[in-house]
Amino acid sequence: MALPRAERNLAAHPQPLACRPLPRPASDTPEPTGVFLKKPDSVSVETGKDTVIVAKLNGKELPAKPAVKWFKGKWLELGSKSGARFSFKESHDAASNVYTIELHITKVVLGDRGDYRIEVKAKDFCDSCAFNIDVEGMLVGVGAKGLGSGGEAKSDTAGELDFSGLLKKRQVVEEEKKKKKDDDDLGIPPEIWELLKGAKKSEYERIAFQYGITDLRGMLKRLKKAKVEVKKSAAFTKKLDPAYQVDRGNKIKLVVEISDPDLPLKWFKNGQEIKPSSKYVFENVGKKRILTINKCTLADDAAYEVVVKDEKCFTELFVKEPPVLIVTPLEDQQVFVGDRVEMAVEVSEEGAQVMWLKDGVELTREDSFKARYRLKKDGKRHILIYSEVTMEDKGHYQVMTNGGQCEAELIVEEKQLEVLQDIADLTVKASEQAVFKCEVSDEKVTGKWYKNGVEVRPSKRITISHTGRFHKLVIDDVRPEDEGDYTFVPDGYALSLSAKLKFLGLPRLSPLPPEPPKIHLDCSGQTSENAIVVVAGNKLRMDVSITGEPRPVATWMKEDEVFTGTEGRVRIEQRGDISSFVIESAERGDEGRYTIKVTNPVGEDVASILLKVVDVPDPPEAVRVTSVGEDWAVLVWEPPKYDGGRPVTGYLLERKKKGSQRWMKLNFEVFTETTYESTNMIEGILYEMRVFAVNVIGVSQPSMNTKPFMPIAPTSEPQHLTVEDVTDTTTTLKWRPPDKIGAGGIDGYLIEYCVEADEWIPANTEPVERCGFTVKNLPTGAKITFRVVGVNIAGRSQPATLAQPVTIREIVEQPKIRLPRHLRQTYVRKVGEHLNLVIPFQGKPRPQVVWTKGGAPIDTSHVHVRTSDFDTVFFVRQAARSDSGEYELTVQIENMKDTATVCIRVVEKAGPPQNVMVKEVWGTNALVEWQPPKDDGNSEITGYFVQKADKKTMEWFTVYERNRHTSCTVSDLIMGNEYYFRVYSENVCGLSDLPGVSKNTARIVKTGMTLKLPEYKEHDFRTPPKFLTPLPDRVVVAGYAAALNCAVRGHPKPKVVWMKNKMEIREDPKFLMTNQQGVLTLNIRRPSPFDSGTYSCRAVNELGEALAECKLEVRGEPGGGGALRSTHLTLIHKADGAGQTCAL
Repeated sequence: MALPRAERNLAAHPQPLACRPLPRPASDTPEPTGVFLKKPDSVSVETGKDTVIVAKLNGKELPAKPAVKWFKGKWLELGSKSGARFSFKESHDAASNVYTIELHITKVVLGDRGDYRIEVKAKDFCDSCAFNIDVEGMLVGVGAKGLGSGGEAKSDTAGELDFSGLLKKRQVVEEEKKKKKDDDDLGIPPEIWELLKGAKKSEYERIAFQYGITDLRGMLKRLKKAKVEVKKSAAFTKKLDPAYQVDRGNKIKLVVEISDPDLPLKWFKNGQEIKPSSKYVFENVGKKRILTINKCTLADDAAYEVVVKDEKCFTELFVKEPPVLIVTPLEDQQVFVGDRVEMAVEVSEEGAQVMWLKDGVELTREDSFKARYRLKKDGKRHILIYSEVTMEDKGHYQVMTNGGQCEAELIVEEKQLEVLQDIADLTVKASEQAVFKCEVSDEKVTGKWYKNGVEVRPSKRITISHTGRFHKLVIDDVRPEDEGDYTFVPDGYALSLSAKLKFLGLPRLSPLPPEPPKIHLDCSGQTSENAIVVVAGNKLRMDVSITGEPRPVATWMKEDEVFTGTEGRVRIEQRGDISSFVIESAERGDEGRYTIKVTNPVGEDVASILLKVVDVPDPPEAVRVTSVGEDWAVLVWEPPKYDGGRPVTGYLLERKKKGSQRWMKLNFEVFTETTYESTNMIEGILYEMRVFAVNVIGVSQPSMNTKPFMPIAPTSEPQHLTVEDVTDTTTTLKWRPPDKIGAGGIDGYLIEYCVEADEWIPANTEPVERCGFTVKNLPTGAKITFRVVGVNIAGRSQPATLAQPVTIREIVEQPKIRLPRHLRQTYVRKVGEHLNLVIPFQGKPRPQVVWTKGGAPIDTSHVHVRTSDFDTVFFVRQAARSDSGEYELTVQIENMKDTATVCIRVVEKAGPPQNVMVKEVWGTNALVEWQPPKDDGNSEITGYFVQKADKKTMEWFTVYERNRHTSCTVSDLIMGNEYYFRVYSENVCGLSDLPGVSKNTARIVKTGMTLKLPEYKEHDFRTPPKFLTPLPDRVVVAGYAAALNCAVRGHPKPKVVWMKNKMEIREDPKFLMTNQQGVLTLNIRRPSPFDSGTYSCRAVNELGEALAECKLEVRGEPGGGGALRSTHLTLIHKADGAGQTCAL
């Protein structure tokens, strides 16, 4: 017989027992289509092993990055609250646009069995896929072990299968599966059934939700069908809850209650026994056993177990992490290729988990080795480091925590090389030294020197050097062949610096005839004016060649100032036939016309040179932001007052967030206008901007920063504009706030109206804050269209306009009084209090309101009435008894009206009772009667307050409070005294001001009395000594304090003697004997085996004696040694009215 296809595959390629896919029919495994390139497989996992569920998504089918959620059953979402055993991983392959999602479950337990679901959402797209996880023990069947043993036993049959053995094992597997199915219906483990059987009905839903049981109806039917009596636990009277949750860093107490306090108990965490420590504290309170876990961490997120004898109870502790807040967010950075970049963020918790994303794709430590970045943690700071950034690293970076997120942009640009000092033309005589020198902005840049297009190589006469930003070419002993064009070309840049070397020739040795002096300038004959331009800060050397015989004398002047110094910043140098005027670090003040005059005996020559000093321009002026939007701002500035002697070619702009020190460039090519719109800003963030001016010399200093500004946008249009009310001259509008308000908030609303397609007229000049407004003074009968706009600091929003015009005319509404509930019954007030009745009504047009009392108009001098369009107010400043009565309110519109009646009663304190009399006196009692007061204060009498007073002292004492009747009997009067009585009446306002006093008195007459004492016989309390609690035998450990306790009763108090081996124990410091109310204690300090023996206690008095004995065994000292321990048990015995106490 051939095996089915699925079992043949399993036998030929056995899967590991830890996790293997469940076989599916061929019809159930079609080729995945749609968003799921690979759907998660259903797996069977062995208890305690790990498993991984993998799914792959097609990014081409998704409109955005997907949000993935894992569910157990239908409701239970797996996330950070599911415990440390569940972890999730997502990765994205940008080349194939495939997302890989993984669910990792470590140390699978039986509770993980069930149906699972993965849900994928991306904007409006949503899809899901279900799978199953089956948890079981070691399989008995075709496994790796069975096949391996068969293969190793017979080498000659390697590769063949014992089909008969396989069929037998298959039969065993099917029987076990059938038995398992019978015992475990609905896919619910037996442990969960036991938990359900012992739970209350109100807890079924919570347990089903916790363990992912989806078929609630089937579960309830199964429980009803089972009808199994709940087996009460013999060891536990109260078990642990199924699950606990605690915030990280807090402590939690796990409490169980056991039936017998002497039963041994152990706590386990993930199968490992917990030992007491500062972290885990054990407490015993009666029958309660408490485990306290201090300062919970994620390591405490585990399964806990309590074992008492053979019984166990389980729970699971979930440690919840507090939300991790972002303290210092990321900042935008602008760098050049090759720079080192550190993007840092500071969070509120040390060791918190954060997620880095670049353009929506997660950056992980596993990928950091390929992508040249490094993730670093420094306390609360998390840092993303690029050692050498490239163009591929630019983009938007995001940091996400469970309590917030932040975002910043990294801009990477190609580095541009700036020339700080150009090389200058040289005129050199024979045998002198020529030095070409230039300075660039990057110290790392190398370059090559060329002469007439041919590279210059170093030699004995030629030296090439590179020190920092400076590059030098030095030619010693200049020769005629050295004359030419010299060029420096930086490596990697399309840039070259050129200068000329001019050779003057060899000096003549033969004597010359007299010759008048002559000045030779390089620019003679080329222009009408000799001019030299120098950059401020650079060194200027004007070398002028002069001839003449004998050698002429040169004099340099600037206007009337003659220069003669040979040292300092400005100096004169003479070298043979060359006179040099040198200025170190040229300044703007050096600009002007310089004159050189040469003279000798034959004659003289004069030449003038115009020196122009050029510099970088001054900073731009009046830099300001004129307007802002949601993510943009318009910047305006004025050109600099001084352009540095060269025209301003453009401007460079920078911006930064307020409080940050990092400026970001907005343009790399110079911007020629004086108005710039900056974009890509974040709404609600304060920014600052500055501007640099640029000319051919360089870049100016930055301008003053703009005032901090915030990009904000107008709100969206108000929502749901409707007409609430219309009269003949007004219209009341109402609306809802805009959907999008933004960081600028909303200052209010402006209402405008248009009369029959005419221009819009503003209804209010100042914005109104509430979402409602009444437009007044409208023409009656006109058709008017209304619109509302929201206003904030950014300006007006788009208007919300009514779809149809409104016709201005009155709408008749029938009058109706809405009498408040408390006025539908008699309204009671006290005299002197104010009356303030507010009664709303409705009706259009405005109704006529009339108040009457008893059909007559009310007194307007005493009663004040104020009426508005919606209510009327009835007000009396100080109410009087005369204000009581029925008031009628009438609201009338033409022939329609509505009426309401209000009953008002003004009350005050009642008068005193009348005719208070003592009607009868007998024994120590007196009967007092009176009549009700004449004035009840316009309120019902609720009772009477009765007092009595002795005629001698006239001190009044209360006899009755709130006596309902007009008579009372006063008892327990003292014989021989004479009493007066007074009565106060009481109503809702309190007691009357004056009492009614009795006109006569009650005299209590004395009568003769005889006292006869009863006979009694004194009781004999004497008893012989008797031990209520005997001495028990004891076994103690050497070195630990021991106590022998018993209790004795006897009267007179017996004398007590302690004996060891029938020898009286006398004053021995090792023994301490106490007697507390009959409780006798013998304390033995640090006993040793020598103290073992028979101890007895004898109690003796005049009526007899009693003896109690016990055996004390002292065993050897334990290995650990310990502190003193003693246990006391107190018993209380009562007999014959006397009590004795015993400590044991």
